[in-house]
Amino acid sequence: MEKQNRLNTANKDEFYPPFPTRWTRFWRTFVPVQLYNFFRLNLKIMMIVVKGHS
Repeated sequence: MEKQNRLNTANKDEFYPPFPTRWTRFWRTFVPVQLYNFFRLNLKIMMIVVKGHS
């Protein structure tokens, strides 16, 4: 039982994601970048749909 507890506490930090940096948070919330990604994704989806219907 002790061995199992030691393993759980040793690996405990590995189960949590890292905190985003300041720049990561900035790019995730920057509206022009979000609009660009939105239209880029929609274009990709539309290309797949158009290819499938031809």
